[in-house]
Amino acid sequence: MTRRDVIRDTVTGVAAAIGWTQFAPLLGGQEKRRFKIGACDWSLRKTDPSSFEVARRIGLDGVQVSMGSAANNLWLRRPEIQKSYRDAAMRHGVEIASLAIGEMNNIALKSEPRAAIWLLDSIEVMKALGVKVVLIAQFYRGDLKGDKQGTDRTVEVLREIAPRAEQAGVILGLENYLSAEENLEILQRVASPAVQVYYDVGNSTDKGYDIGKEIRMLKGRICEFHFKDAGFLLGKGRIDFAQVRQAIEDIGYSGWAQIEAAAPNDLVSDYRENLRYLRNLFS
Repeated sequence: MTRRDVIRDTVTGVAAAIGWTQFAPLLGGQEKRRFKIGACDWSLRKTDPSSFEVARRIGLDGVQVSMGSAANNLWLRRPEIQKSYRDAAMRHGVEIASLAIGEMNNIALKSEPRAAIWLLDSIEVMKALGVKVVLIAQFYRGDLKGDKQGTDRTVEVLREIAPRAEQAGVILGLENYLSAEENLEILQRVASPAVQVYYDVGNSTDKGYDIGKEIRMLKGRICEFHFKDAGFLLGKGRIDFAQVRQAIEDIGYSGWAQIEAAAPNDLVSDYRENLRYLRNLFS
């Protein structure tokens, strides 16, 4: 056994002895942790394979990658672009954490037929990249808050596509300004385990929601997290991340959290600080 193995086993044993067994899975190495930390490629300011080099310099476990934009015809649908991402991830030792369709903020799933085609295509992209979650952005032109017609249309589209996602073993994650109750209503209407909530603690705080209560309400329905807090570094703003951690522990979540935080100074140094804060918090 290495010195690291001895320390890990000792700490885990002590945790078990004093009743902290629920935290033990967070004490292992990256391949054993049930909670990995990445960042969005747009937050790293590199919506291309070079984002993995930045992520390596920061020390992140992975990168949430954008499927592309209307300008490049959502280029991750192309096999050669998929290969360039897989190669970059392997070269830098950083995982492809999940997929995101941010262009749906402008070309909305609730109103644009081609957005539904993009979502359907994203299932094949996820299979090619070996990821399980795609973020469906629903802000700006895609905002569902107070839009019954748009919500109804979104439910119709998700009902059509969800069986394909179920068959592929992937998750369609809704990120929006809706409350937990409003999101749960959509999930109940779609009635598919392949449609879940992509929970952003910063967006929910902006809307005045009780994020601890919401996370617990959405137990078993959250596919991934975004961590941000307006213009603050994590832990230095409005959000009590210790309470966020406790809520996440209470629901038994395992998976990814992506840093989408501000970097008011230097990107790499600020993200290293954010990462250090989260690793200390979750270990």
